[in-house]
Amino acid sequence: MKITLSFLLLALFAALCLAAAPEKQVIISYPSGTAQSVLDKTEQQIIEAGGEILHKFTLIQGFVAKLSEKAKDAVQAFGNSNGMLIEEDQTVHTQS
Repeated sequence: MKITLSFLLLALFAALCLAAAPEKQVIISYPSGTAQSVLDKTEQQIIEAGGEILHKFTLIQGFVAKLSEKAKDAVQAFGNSNGMLIEEDQTVHTQS
């Protein structure tokens, strides 16, 4: 009985770990002149979807966020009408 209960708990734990949606780090930016309320709404949507704002830019209107693919799709649906650009955060090299 103890072995079966332990096995079931282990299987449940493994299923929960596998079910967690992987998160990606992305850069979200808006065109110059976009209202601050639009950026605030985007940040709110990310946080409500379980994402995280990692860094806010000062020279451009945008920020770095970590979010799941599902959350990314929801945020992108809102941002498309406002000129939002979402791109995966990655290392860029100036020399080959």
